Amino acid sequence: MMARRTPSPLLLGVDLGTTAIKAGLFDLAGRPLGQASTRYPTQRPAPGLVEQEAQVWWRSIEGVVAEVARLAGADRVAAIGICSQVNTHVFVDARGEPLLPAIVWQDQRAAPFAEGIDRPIDERARDRIWGSATHVDASSPLARVAWCASERPEVLERSRWLLSPKDFCNSKLTGEVASDPASAIGLVDETGDYLPGALALVPGVSELLPPLRAMTSVLGEARVALGPVRPGAPVVVGTMDAWASRYGSGVVAAGQGMEVAGTSEILGLLSDRPGTGPGVVTFPPIDGRWFHAGPTQAGGDALRWWASLQSARVETVLAEAARAPLGSGGLVFLPHLMGERAPLWDAMLRGAFVGISADHGRAHLARAVLEGVAFSARHLLEALEEAAGRPCSALRASGGGADSDLWCQMKADVLGRPLERVAVRSSGVLGAAMLAGAGVGLLEDLDHAASRLAAVERRFEPDPEAHGRYRDLYECYRSLQHDLTPTYRTLARFRRSGVLPKDAE
Repeated sequence: MMARRTPSPLLLGVDLGTTAIKAGLFDLAGRPLGQASTRYPTQRPAPGLVEQEAQVWWRSIEGVVAEVARLAGADRVAAIGICSQVNTHVFVDARGEPLLPAIVWQDQRAAPFAEGIDRPIDERARDRIWGSATHVDASSPLARVAWCASERPEVLERSRWLLSPKDFCNSKLTGEVASDPASAIGLVDETGDYLPGALALVPGVSELLPPLRAMTSVLGEARVALGPVRPGAPVVVGTMDAWASRYGSGVVAAGQGMEVAGTSEILGLLSDRPGTGPGVVTFPPIDGRWFHAGPTQAGGDALRWWASLQSARVETVLAEAARAPLGSGGLVFLPHLMGERAPLWDAMLRGAFVGISADHGRAHLARAVLEGVAFSARHLLEALEEAAGRPCSALRASGGGADSDLWCQMKADVLGRPLERVAVRSSGVLGAAMLAGAGVGLLEDLDHAASRLAAVERRFEPDPEAHGRYRDLYECYRSLQHDLTPTYRTLARFRRSGVLPKDAE
């Protein structure tokens, strides 16, 4: 009789993004045996408010994992890893049930509370608390708790935890609550522990934040079936999307960078020095290397917004943009539709088309949107290179936006850096699966696993002539950001007033 072959262990990775959940089953060579995704709704009930239903995250995981398992023909996995959007928070009670809709990272309701926390902190106190020029913004847990204490005190009274999407779903899956240091942006020190000085800025925060464990630490076993995947599989703590994408993109050496073209643009750069840059996040070192990263406020979200205004599919808008010339006929787009995060962290900024004329058509505006997002990525990359103390050698590109050859080449031209598009676009999914494999000892250390499993599909080289032409447009973009800032602050008063004109009543 022939001996029956033992099937290779399978790793399940899940990425809870801002607009969609993605999942994949991989073997130990990083080959995707099944991948699936599904979108979930985002509510915008008022200007500046962006919400999601936490229970929808969980139901979406069940559905997408069922599809992945069907495609792979599998009902068992060796380990599960989940990563997610970060600075999205849900207040839950002692049973882990949501008390409010989740507050998405784009939400600006806590901006006045963030300003109230941050403004009194002088430079010496800031250095004492964080050891850097860290600022509290509207997406910080500090600002969110301060908002809840003021506006929804009855919710805060019943709250046991303030959880990120992956921590909420991990608690549903295992019954255990924990998070990882990388996800606690601005609240941890170099050892991965919470900063007492930061937590002391807002009463009650320390009691709401989950305990911290390593991202590869096994949180517990799945106690419920996840689609057809049976209970019992180890579940690791997981991490934020940027860190999972770092591993899923194969960024392991100093000087390597990544660009995740999702709802926002997430850029990261690995270095061998503990520098800082304006408006970027420098994570505690791992193995003598520092990861400098930051998210913009709008990337693919700007493209989605423009497509929705035209009642057009995103693919149609991309095709239109391809028909317009470099520079969009002298048109510049500022993609700050709901403020800007890294490297400016200014909730008051807003978007604009500048230079528009009767000669411009839909194709010009479509291309300007893509170029504006690329300019925001360049602004962020400059800050990351300052923090790293070295230029970026190349950026590994992933995310849905990386499917567009046009946008990839445009970004390479604007940034003046090669873009290396990875084969598995859902780099967060692959990275989450790597965390799971490393956590249960099925993969070697994460850097070796990342360099082996993350494959490059195509390299986009910057065109020197195009880069030179984009340099002038980028300077226009930066000048407009600066010059329009006072105007944005005036206009913000009208957004907040919510008063209808008499003829609309």
